[in-house]
This record gives sequence, structure tokens and C-alpha cells, in this order.
Amino acid sequence: MRYRLPPLNWLRAFEAAARHSNFTAAADELNLTQAAVSYQVRSLEKHLGFPLFERLARGVQLTDMGRAYLPSVRKAFDELSMSTVGLFGLIGDDSITVRAPVSFATLCLAPRLDRFRQAHPGIHLRLCTSVWADALDAESVDIDIRFGDGRWDGHEVTEILNEPSVPVCSPIYARHMDTGDRAESLAACDVIQIMGCEDLWARLLRHAGLPDSEPRHTFKADTSLVALELAAAGLGCTLVLRSFAQSYLERGRLIAPFDLSLPIDQSHFAILPDEPHRVRPEVLLFREWLLDEFCSARSDAKGRPLGAQDTSLTVRGQTKECASRVSR
Repeated sequence: MRYRLPPLNWLRAFEAAARHSNFTAAADELNLTQAAVSYQVRSLEKHLGFPLFERLARGVQLTDMGRAYLPSVRKAFDELSMSTVGLFGLIGDDSITVRAPVSFATLCLAPRLDRFRQAHPGIHLRLCTSVWADALDAESVDIDIRFGDGRWDGHEVTEILNEPSVPVCSPIYARHMDTGDRAESLAACDVIQIMGCEDLWARLLRHAGLPDSEPRHTFKADTSLVALELAAAGLGCTLVLRSFAQSYLERGRLIAPFDLSLPIDQSHFAILPDEPHRVRPEVLLFREWLLDEFCSARSDAKGRPLGAQDTSLTVRGQTKECASRVSR
């Protein structure tokens, strides 16, 4: 197949000038003169037959055609960079820093990272955790994983995992509270709350048809991981995301005693700086791996019961397709 493409150096000059809105800054990045960048952009415009920039007194501004063309050019460079790193490895800095919530890093990410290492042995990860994430520090964190509604202005935000929460408890506690009536048992639970999510158990009771019941709070934990350990110790029931509970259920430390799940309107997102020149190809490669990994996990979960004690738990609400949702 013969590709009808303009020279790549023209496209690089266009992308850099569009990112900086300035030919001089683009020239500094590309180790060219301002005149060379201007010449390459004009050559590209002549080749395409459309102006891509409006020349202003201070800098440049994309035309409508330039704005329409830019995403395709950036995507092509991103994919070429990721493919190059994936096949041939890195030159220079070979580490990326990933920040994630404690529970997600421990329960979801850590068990999967060996697959990333085997697929990309030349990329080394530095994993740091947080309970309450602050603003993304592009100087120290390459990719940030957060739980929320996806509204982080000034960043490129990609959804990687959305799932319901499920109530779980230890097998011994389940026998202790078993009255033969699901509604009565649910209302009588000793509830281990997770800070910041105190309303979820009341929503679960309403979801189960118990609008007038109030949850019995016994403990509060600052992370899902601590709440799961408290539940495994027999101190009550807790409500956590399905994937957080999965390993506990598989090992029999916890069970899901009710055929209930609560749809959650928040998700885990991968967050990058909204500045393409700061995002290295290996970081994009890791994000693509995250999307593929958790897409596969959602697909596997559809046919997998939560535990031997609960094979009928279903996910209510609409099923999300395995596709990234990007907002800015």
C-alpha cells in the first residue's frame, strides 16, 4: 500500500508549533531555527492546500482545519512512539512513576504487575500510594490513578474501571447474623464504614427495599483495604468495590451473603498531564496496558461468581463496554 503522507519532519514541526502556539518555542524543542520551523509548516500547508495556522503578532493560532488535523497527527505519533518502545525498548530514562490509591494499588494493581513486567521488561515502575490524592505533580508523577467522577480540569482523564460495590463479611459472622430473612439480616448488620463513602450502606438498604432502616455503624476505616481486614476479623459487614473483595472471596476469608450489588457512579481513572510534550511513550504504553488489563478483568468477571457462598450475585445497571472514555 502506498501511503499518501507529507514528510514526517513537516508533521513534527506542525505538532510542536500547535502545542506551543509559537514557532520559536517549537524550534527550541526540535533543535531547529525558527525560520526552519516556519518553512516546514508552510511547506505542509502548501502540500495540503489549506492554512493550518493564523499568524498573530505574538505566536500562532490553529485554524479550523488545523484543529481538525491535529488529533490525528498526535495519535499517529503516540502510536508510533508506543510501538517503538514496546518493540525495541527505551533509550535513556527507563522508569515511570505511578501513583494510585492504597486499596487499588494493593488489591488490583499489584497482582497484575508481573504481566506488565513480562510484556515490557525494559520499563521499570515506581509505585507510590495515597489515601487522598492531591493535584497531579507532573514533575514527580508520570501517571495518576484516582477514584472519582472524572472531572479533573487541565488533565487528560481516561476511565479504566467502573464496577458495583458488594456487601461482604466473614463466614463466621454470616452464620451469627443468619436469621433466614435477607432483609432482617441486612438491616441488623454491624457496618464497617469507609470514610468518604458513609452514604453507601444507606443507599444499599434503599436499593434492597428497606428505605426506613438505618445502618448500625460499628467501625470506620480510611481505606477499603482496612475495612476488608476488619470484616475478615469478624467485626461486621463492609461494602467495597467488587474487584477489591475478589481475592478475599476466592481465599474464603470473606463471603458475599446477599445477592445484592450497588451500582456506583464513580470510577477509577488514569490521569495524565494535558501537555503532550510531558508524556513519554512508555507512560502511554502503561496506560494502554491498564485499559487492556481491566477490560479483560471486566469480561472475566461476567462469568465468574464472587465466591462459593454466593454464585447468584449480579451486577445491576447498564454494562459498560471495554472502551476508554476521555474527558478534558
